[in-house]
Amino acid sequence: MSKSPVLKPFSLSLGTPTGWTGVVAAASTIPGILISLPVASLSDIFGRRRFLFVAGVLFASAPFLYLLIDMWWQLILVRFYHGFATAIFVPVAEASIAELFPGKRGERISLFSSATCVARVIAPVLGGYVLFVTAVDFRLLYLYVAVPGVTALITALPFLLGRRRSVVRGRVNTGEVATRIFHGWRSIVSDRRVLLVSSVQACLYYAYGSIEFYLAGYLLEVVSMNDFLTGILITSIMAVGIFARPYMGRLSDKVGRRPIIVLGLLVSGLPLLAVPFSTDFWLLMLLMGALGFGFACVTSSSPALISELAPKELVGTSMGFLDTVMDVGQAIGPIISGLILAASQHYTGIFLSVACLLLLSGIFFFLSNVGK
Repeated sequence: MSKSPVLKPFSLSLGTPTGWTGVVAAASTIPGILISLPVASLSDIFGRRRFLFVAGVLFASAPFLYLLIDMWWQLILVRFYHGFATAIFVPVAEASIAELFPGKRGERISLFSSATCVARVIAPVLGGYVLFVTAVDFRLLYLYVAVPGVTALITALPFLLGRRRSVVRGRVNTGEVATRIFHGWRSIVSDRRVLLVSSVQACLYYAYGSIEFYLAGYLLEVVSMNDFLTGILITSIMAVGIFARPYMGRLSDKVGRRPIIVLGLLVSGLPLLAVPFSTDFWLLMLLMGALGFGFACVTSSSPALISELAPKELVGTSMGFLDTVMDVGQAIGPIISGLILAASQHYTGIFLSVACLLLLSGIFFFLSNVGK
C-alpha cells in the first residue's frame, strides 16, 4: 500500500523532477541487492529470530517516516529505509521455513509466497479506496499503512523474543565471523547447481519485471483496451499464481523440482509468443492465466531446491543469494526491454525476446542434471 497506488502521485505532489521519478520507484529495491545475501549469511551464524525482529521493527517504523516528508529527495531516503525491511525479512523467513519443514519445503515456502501475494493484490485496492475517501490525503494513508506494520510486530513479539538457540556461543570474533561468511559465499558461488537455479530464477524475474512494466502499455496503446480490463488482465497473472503456487510446491515435494521448474518455464514462455498477436480479451485472459501458472511453478520449486542443494549450515546464505540474483534480474528486465522497445518502436520485440529467454532457460535446465 505504501507503493501502489500512492507512491507516484505522492512523489509528484512533492515536485519530484521527472528524471528522478524512476529513482523514487527503485529506491526500495536497492537494499535487496545490497544486503539480502549478507543478512541471510549472518542469520546462519547468529540465528534467524533476531533478524526477523529487526525486519519487524523496520516494517513498523517506516510508515511514520513518510509523515515527516516535505521535500521530494526525502522520499527517496525513506523508500530506501523501507526497502531494508523486505530485504531482511524475505530470505531469512524462507530459510526459517526451509529448516522447520524439511520434507515439505516446496509447499510451505509456496504458502508463504502466496500469502505475500494476497497482500500485494489487496493493498493497492485498499490504498486507492483510502485516497478516494480522504480526498487524496497522503499522510492519512501512511497512518493506515502503519497499522498492519505495527500489528505484525506486536503479534510476532512472543515468538521473536522467546527462548532461542544462538548459533554462536561465547565471545564473537569479528574476524572469524567475516571469514565464515566469505567461506560460505565462496561455497555457494562455486556450486554450479546453485548458480544454475539462481540464473533460472533471475530469468523468470527478468520476464516478470518486463511484463509487469510494459504489458499495460501494450494493452492500452496497441489493443486500445480500457483501464478496467487492463487491470483485470494484469491482476489475473498474480491471482493464478496465488492459488497455484502451494499446489505446485506440494507436487514438487513429491515428484521432484526439475520437472516443475521446466514445466513452468515452458508454460510461461509459450503464451508470450502469442500475446503481441492477440487483441481479444478472453484470449488474453487465457494467456495471462497460463503465464501466472508458469510463474507459480518456477517460484514454488526454485527456493526449495536451492535450500536442498546448499549445505545445512548455509541455507540462509543460499536464500540470500537467490533473492539477490532475483532482484538483479527483475531490475534489469525493464531496462533492457525499454532499449528493445526504443530500437523496434513496437512491443512485439519485448514479448518475443522475453519468451525466447524463458524457453531457452527451460530447455537448458531440462538438459541439466539439477533437481531430479
